[in-house]
Amino acid sequence: MMRLLAYRPNRYHLWLGVLLSFIVAGLVAAAIIFTRGLVVTNLTDLVPWGLWITIDLSAIGLSAGAFLLSAGVYLLGLKQFRPLARTAVYVGLIGYTMAVMTLLLDIGRPERFWHALVFWNTHSVLWEVTMCVTLYLLVLTVEVAPIVGEAEWFRRSWPRPAEILAGAHKAAPALAVIGLVLSLLHQSSLGATYAVVKARPIWFHPGLSILFIVSAMAAGPAMTLLVTLIAARLSQKASVKPSHVDSLSRFIGWTLVAYLYLRFWDVLATTYTYDPGRTESLNLLLRGPLAFNFWVAEMLLGIIVPMVVLLHPSLRRNRPLHLFALALIVAGLVAYRWDTNLVGQLAVLSYLPNETVVRYTTYIPSLIEWIAGAGVIAFGILAVTLGIRHLNVVDHGAEVRQLLTAAAD
Repeated sequence: MMRLLAYRPNRYHLWLGVLLSFIVAGLVAAAIIFTRGLVVTNLTDLVPWGLWITIDLSAIGLSAGAFLLSAGVYLLGLKQFRPLARTAVYVGLIGYTMAVMTLLLDIGRPERFWHALVFWNTHSVLWEVTMCVTLYLLVLTVEVAPIVGEAEWFRRSWPRPAEILAGAHKAAPALAVIGLVLSLLHQSSLGATYAVVKARPIWFHPGLSILFIVSAMAAGPAMTLLVTLIAARLSQKASVKPSHVDSLSRFIGWTLVAYLYLRFWDVLATTYTYDPGRTESLNLLLRGPLAFNFWVAEMLLGIIVPMVVLLHPSLRRNRPLHLFALALIVAGLVAYRWDTNLVGQLAVLSYLPNETVVRYTTYIPSLIEWIAGAGVIAFGILAVTLGIRHLNVVDHGAEVRQLLTAAAD
C-alpha cells in the first residue's frame, strides 16, 4: 500500500495514459457508430467518403516505406538500409492496421467485412484493393515476426516461440518480392478507385494512380525517418546511424522533385478547357474552400520547403530543421489525400434533360467522427511507442547482428 502511495508516474506513463484515454474515447464512439449506424456522422449520399477515408488513405501512403526499403535491401542489395527497413516494416504493419480499423468504421455494416474475401467481384477496383491490403497485411505480420522474436524479454519468457519467430528472417527476400507486387498494385489502385468514377470529372483521369504511388514513395520513407529521429531524441534504446538517415533523406528530396512536377502539371492540365463539373471542382481546389490546403499545406509546406531542406546538405545537417521537414512531408501527404478525396465530392454533376447542372455541397466531420478517428490515430502512436521501447524497432546497431546471422545461415 505504501508503495502505491509513493508511486509517481513519469513522463512515459503519463504519455501512455493520454494515448489510452483517446483510445477509450474512440472505442466508445465506435460502439455508438456500430449500434446506431452512420446516421450519427455527417456523411451523406453526396459526400460518402470523409474523414475516416482520409485517415485510411494517409495511413496506407505513410506505410509505403515498408515495401520501398524492403525492396531496396533484398532486391537491389542496399544492405546499409537494413536497419531502416526494420523500422519501416513495423510502421507499415501499424499503418495498415489503422487503415483496416477506419474501414470497419466507414463501411456501415462491419460484420460483413469478410464478404469481399469470399464473394469475388474481379471487375471492381475496390475488390482488388481489399485483396491486396489483406494479403500485404499478412506479409507485414510475417516480416515483423523476427523483431518480436529477437526481443530480449520475449526470448526469456518464451524461448521456443522466439526461436521460431526469429527464423522468419530467412523468408525476407521472398516476402520483399511479394510485398513489392502487392503494395504497388494497391497503392496505384487507391488512385484508380477515384480515377474510374466518370460521374466525378475531376477524378476521371489516369494520372491519379501515378500520383498516389509517387506521393507514397516520398511520404512513406519520410514517416520512417520521422519515427527514427524522434525515437533517437526521446529514447536511449534507439540507436541511429546518421549516414543511413542522410542517404535516405536525399532520396526523399529527389522524389519530392518528381512529385512536385507531376502534381503541378496534373492540376495545370485540368485548366486547359472547360469541362462541366471538372472546372467547378478545380475552382474549389484553387480558389475555394480547399485553396489554403492546396497552396500552403500541400504545395508550399508539404513539398517545396522540405524539398529544399532535404536537398541542401547544410540544412539537412540541422537536426531540428531536418525533423521539421520530415513532419511537413507527412502532413503534406495527409493534405493531398484530403484534397483529392473531397474535391470530387463537393461539386457534383446533376444531369437534367437538355442541361447540365453543378450542385455544390459541404462537409465538416461530426464530433463522433473526430473522436473515433482520434482513437485510431492514438492506437497507431501507442503501438509505435511500445515498439520503440520494448521491441527495439529503431536499432541500427542490429545491422551487424543481422549480417552475422545471415552469414551463419
